[in-house]
Amino acid sequence: MDLESDEKPDTTLDVLEEVMVYGRSTELIGTASSASQGFVGLDDMEPPPRLRVGELVEAIPGMIATQHSGTGKANQYFLRGFNLDHGTDFSVRLNGMPLNMRTHGHGQGYLDLNPVIPELVQTIEYEKGPYSARKGDFSSAGSLDFTYGAAFDAPLLKVTAGNYGFRRALFATSNHQYTAAIDVTSYRGPWEIDENLTQQKAHLGWTSVLDEKRAQVHVDVYDATWRATDQIPLRAVQEGLIDSGGFIDPDLGGNSQRYSLNASISDATMQGRVYAVSSDFQLFSNFTYLLENAEFGDEFEQLDSRSSYGGFFEKTYTFDNNVSYTLGGEFHHDDIDTLGLNQTNSRARISSIRADTVRQTYLGAHADIAWQVSERLRANLGLRADYFTVNINARLAINSGSDTDRQISPKLNLAYRMSDDIEIYFNAGRGMHSNDARGAVISLDPKTGDPADRTPLLVPSLGREFGLRYESDERLKVTATLFDIELDSELVFVGDGGATEANDGSRRRGFEAAVFYSLGPTLTFDFAYTKTRARYRGAPATADAIPGSIETTLAAGINSRWNDNFATSIRVRYLGGAPLLEDNSVSSGKSLLTNAAATLTLGKTEIKLEALNLLDSDDFDVAYYYESRLQGEPEQGVSDVHYHPLEPRSLRLTLQRQF
Repeated sequence: MDLESDEKPDTTLDVLEEVMVYGRSTELIGTASSASQGFVGLDDMEPPPRLRVGELVEAIPGMIATQHSGTGKANQYFLRGFNLDHGTDFSVRLNGMPLNMRTHGHGQGYLDLNPVIPELVQTIEYEKGPYSARKGDFSSAGSLDFTYGAAFDAPLLKVTAGNYGFRRALFATSNHQYTAAIDVTSYRGPWEIDENLTQQKAHLGWTSVLDEKRAQVHVDVYDATWRATDQIPLRAVQEGLIDSGGFIDPDLGGNSQRYSLNASISDATMQGRVYAVSSDFQLFSNFTYLLENAEFGDEFEQLDSRSSYGGFFEKTYTFDNNVSYTLGGEFHHDDIDTLGLNQTNSRARISSIRADTVRQTYLGAHADIAWQVSERLRANLGLRADYFTVNINARLAINSGSDTDRQISPKLNLAYRMSDDIEIYFNAGRGMHSNDARGAVISLDPKTGDPADRTPLLVPSLGREFGLRYESDERLKVTATLFDIELDSELVFVGDGGATEANDGSRRRGFEAAVFYSLGPTLTFDFAYTKTRARYRGAPATADAIPGSIETTLAAGINSRWNDNFATSIRVRYLGGAPLLEDNSVSSGKSLLTNAAATLTLGKTEIKLEALNLLDSDDFDVAYYYESRLQGEPEQGVSDVHYHPLEPRSLRLTLQRQF
């Protein structure tokens, strides 16, 4: 139900309402530009059980969200053979406002989805590959747009309690103009160290429709603190020094705050948006323990405090029923007053490794032509231009400086309708991701004093895919895709070390298949399978594997509504092993996770029981291979697998009441 249900909506709003009601069953033949593009609606999101907010991205077939640290930190994401870390090469917007952060204290493109309130999300729109002229930075692997708009017939109170001290309370209400929500979560966690997680979120939204134009304002507040058990060395568990829920450094964790104001106006042919964001971030980590500093340890602190401003405008013009074109532009500016990396011990600062202030501006423009070539053939031609300018003032003066970079990116999308039920697609496009601004002007490694390699501000990518979509009314949807993505280089600035890390160019080739089957409101089934081969280009065949690139993913879910009062949901996620070294001699191992939920509805009251990690798997949630040093070990350290296990089985009970 749209918030403006008493107004006569325009054509665009009609489409949004249809997406919200039907979700994955929405027919996309004749409108989608690729087989890997799709929608997820409110009904699709509500039944499945979720451990974390970040798992909302798993609505995208083939995408995985894991965690190697505390719940308050951004998830780690995987898609199409990319280890996206905390956001690089995958862009996300919330109500049209970008969530990825450039030149972030923890990592480039840092993408924290914890500020999202899941119950307010009306639709998720996703695309894969760099084929859309509207999508620029961080979109080589894909992009996702969350849109708030869920309406409540009456004020909603939702309370959840679960194992390991999980507590959550949500209050939300809306009418035809206003939406308000308050979301508070606390969590002790299953680890030996109490996470002490506290999260507070608040949202206030205003919507008005006048003369077929929609105006919206969103105000969002987020505040979180947590302690963390990061990945641990496998040898420490095998030797009995700690158990799988144990720790090496007891002082890890952090805090994060984000405050945003977002205003927009739109109609059937135009949309414009401006936004302002203030954010702060502090994180304490320790991955190598005593390898670099035997006296104080290797713990370090990362800081990021910034104000960001931006906007977006787009206008569509139609020549006739066969041709239309769209022109648009966007800008984004970051004032980063605190960008720090410090050596610490028990959270006390010992020395400063980097202390920078950064001013960076991003400008983008795009043009897009949609052409109905014939009754069966559709073509979409796009062109995008991106421009970056940065200025860095570093504590080490030689690492200060300015730089600019630009890129022109053509796009081509073809869709041919073979029959009423089958459409095939060809897509090709140039994309890119930006690098940390500090890497573009760096001269000396701040830790060693050695000369440092510089990274280009923009790294081009090239994507191609061939896809097929089959739709049999609203019941059966099948997509299959062959894809190929190349990056010019995987040279990156590493926030953990304050310097650059050089890698070769890369290529990822793979196959995806997704199935959605619906028997109306009583039963829905979805299945997604991905197989990817990810390799460095130019490296010897015996050492060209890309560490962390998951080769096989499989996800399946069944949502059943047994009657008007009772519904169940079960989801299974399988991850194949990922190489942890270039020669593929060490693998992360396979992982299987099963979650289930049952919901009982009694009038305006809903009772939901979730079983997370139902089979109590102790597989790795994420794994890495590198050198670290424990007490008594050789000075050069020990190469080992470092991993974070899946959270053990837990139950969560939710009581929901509308008044």
